[in-house]
Amino acid sequence: MAKRRNFKSENSIKARARKALERNKDKHDPNERAKDFKGTVKKVMQVFSPEKWQFLIIAIASAGTAVFSIFGPNQLGNMISEMQVQVKSKIAGTGYDLSTVWRMLAMIVVVYVISCIATYIQQFTVAGLSQRIVFHLRKDVNLKLSKLPLKYFDSSSKGDVLSRVINDMDNISRSLQNSITQLIAALVTIVGVMIMMFITNFTLALITVLALPICTFIAAFITKRSQKYFSRQWEQTGEINGHIEEMYTAHKLVKVFNRQEQSIEEFEDINDDLRRSTQRALTMSGVIMPLNDAVNNIVFVLICVIGGVLSITGKINVGDITAFLVYSKLFTYPIQTISSTINQLQSALASFERVFTMLDEEEILPDTVKATLGDDVKGKVEFRNVRFRYVEDKPLIENLNLVVEPGQTVAIVGPTGAGKTTIVNLLMRFYELRGGSILVDGVDITDISREELRATFGMVLQETWLFAGTIRENIAYGKIGATNDEIIEAAKAARANHFIKTLSEGYDTVLEEDGSNVSQGQKQLLTIARAILANPKILILDEATSSVDTRTEVQIQKAMLNLMQNRTSFVIAHRLSTIRDADTILVMNNGNIVETGNHEQLLAKKGFYYELYNAQFAGESEEE
Repeated sequence: MAKRRNFKSENSIKARARKALERNKDKHDPNERAKDFKGTVKKVMQVFSPEKWQFLIIAIASAGTAVFSIFGPNQLGNMISEMQVQVKSKIAGTGYDLSTVWRMLAMIVVVYVISCIATYIQQFTVAGLSQRIVFHLRKDVNLKLSKLPLKYFDSSSKGDVLSRVINDMDNISRSLQNSITQLIAALVTIVGVMIMMFITNFTLALITVLALPICTFIAAFITKRSQKYFSRQWEQTGEINGHIEEMYTAHKLVKVFNRQEQSIEEFEDINDDLRRSTQRALTMSGVIMPLNDAVNNIVFVLICVIGGVLSITGKINVGDITAFLVYSKLFTYPIQTISSTINQLQSALASFERVFTMLDEEEILPDTVKATLGDDVKGKVEFRNVRFRYVEDKPLIENLNLVVEPGQTVAIVGPTGAGKTTIVNLLMRFYELRGGSILVDGVDITDISREELRATFGMVLQETWLFAGTIRENIAYGKIGATNDEIIEAAKAARANHFIKTLSEGYDTVLEEDGSNVSQGQKQLLTIARAILANPKILILDEATSSVDTRTEVQIQKAMLNLMQNRTSFVIAHRLSTIRDADTILVMNNGNIVETGNHEQLLAKKGFYYELYNAQFAGESEEE
């Protein structure tokens, strides 16, 4: 039990988080914006490409909103100028006419109503656009997960995988919803306001526009330095999810070994790293807005002073100054909006990058169907010069040769790391061979589809898997369209029918997600019933009785004998006493078969099997 990574300091999640950050530090130059900023942006554009018409609608609606918003201040300035003229006329005694003023006021109301409608269209379209993009991304990720090889899941933290599928997707959805509209509207508004300002007064417009390159430089300078913190933020989110998932799964063991404090310390360390990265990212990117506000306030003061001077000299009237002050605010507001959305865009880009990294992972080799096993599978299995290694420079299985005749029971024994479970992974094509071939009934397994190959095999593993549902549904998982009679017959053959009937709801008893409301042995009997229902031609039993007591083991052994009858069976055994009746016992060490024979023959040789057998029973005797 001490080998679990959360119980060894050097292999703890805390250590892995530190190593991940060190690797991240090596890959990132402090001035880089992302691991692959240009590549990620390019892929984001490809994701957006099918939605170009929606972007066009958003752009038109945004342009409409911006144009009408820009036109409003112009009308307001004209109305004030007209009112000034009418006031002077009244003072001069020549009378006044407010009809023009009322027409202008009505025009302003219409303009702002149309602007409101355009804004609604814009928001409605963006909502649909962002959800469709995330929908397709989730669909692609889900499809990708079904195509990833087993080695990806073996080498990846479960929490990190879930974080990419859930947290990063939610972050992308929120960011797109909030930032697309603001960004497009801001850009359109900046261009429109610039045009109107230069039409109104060139001098004041020039002063206002000078703020744009200054604000742009501030945003670019800070963004370049804050992007790496957003990337680390989401990496550490995956780390903390992995830690929480692991501690929840093993919460009993954590308490049994009194590791609560260590677990809490590891959580606090990772959580503190996440807090610091998030705080640095938000603090650094949050500087953009106040700096831009300072620049814009200085510009606003200059407009007031210089506008006042120009008004005194008669070069501009009060209405134009009023309109220009409104334009200056309209011009600075989108700059502030762009600055505030930079945080969301950086965070979204980091999440996009993590999702794309998963989508770019190497997939399992596609099926090249050249043959079929047919319906009448005999169950003969051959290993011919099989070679395999998990790590390139560490050979595991070298030149393995084996012939298993139909109906034979082959037991595979050996010390930890000898390659026992690896044989199962190769048989099921969870991993691909590095050399040689495996044949079923004379057909190379790489020439048939994985679906057909795996339908030929049935597996009962040490780790029982039951989902939240009824016992009936869990057994029926072994066969699509299974009838109630078939389910009951399978349970009887697995010697599970008796205990099922003792439950209050019988076959309709709802199991919890981890099956905690039934015993370990009962869970194993249910998985055997599921395998019997599937009626496979070849069986794989991977230490199916290693985690139960002796009495339960006897029950499971009887159930497995029913399951193994007239089927080719591969039995990976931890307890050597359970495989005495096997037709052939393969003794493995360092990936090679070092001895072959039945139980009596191997004991008579007094070789490696003899040592394993005696060592195990000597250990059991000492324990007794």
